Amino acid sequence: MYRILLVEDDRNIRELITNYFIKKEKNTFEVDFAADGQTGLEKAYENFYDLLLLDVMLPELDGFEICREIRRESDVPILFITARADESDILNGYALGCDDYVVKPFPLPVLYEKANALIKRSKGLVRSKVFSADNLSLNPNNGRVISSGEEIKLTAREYAILKVLMENKGIIISRDQLLDMVWGYNNDTDERVLDTHMKNLRKALGANGKLIKTVIRRGYKIEDC
Repeated sequence: MYRILLVEDDRNIRELITNYFIKKEKNTFEVDFAADGQTGLEKAYENFYDLLLLDVMLPELDGFEICREIRRESDVPILFITARADESDILNGYALGCDDYVVKPFPLPVLYEKANALIKRSKGLVRSKVFSADNLSLNPNNGRVISSGEEIKLTAREYAILKVLMENKGIIISRDQLLDMVWGYNNDTDERVLDTHMKNLRKALGANGKLIKTVIRRGYKIEDC
């Protein structure tokens, strides 16, 4: 049985998540919870957990502070669940050592699958395929992107865009699909933001930026030259 600590101040959300995880696969998950950051941090120190689900906006201590403190002592998987969707917040979460980020409102099955995957990966029960295209590779197990033998540092959005394209090499991914998969929603303003991130991603990849093809009026794809 896997133990999860859910730190969330909204009682309804706590109950929804707890009930879903317990009923989804009986005798697989045990969910403990805390309604404020200080209590959550104390429980995380006093008990063993296979995963921490942290809201960001919490009484006492926020989720970022909990993550920072926990990472000084432990590499337990940490998944943020929050309404804060700003890229700066997402990047801050990753910089502090979180493993994934889910923005509210989210489908419970998505949260469940992300949580399950993080636990199994941390236990060495599953490893993801390393994706490649010519001299470019992306390893989702450690988040490393290698372009012509050099490790490339990408923003969270750039990495997410590249991961979608690499997972679907040779397949055209529409702009709407990219926005849904990376941002979780889309509108006209976000399309212009996508253009900017795509431009920056190609620049960061150097010569391998040409592997990302624009298909007029259809979207983008990545393929071998």
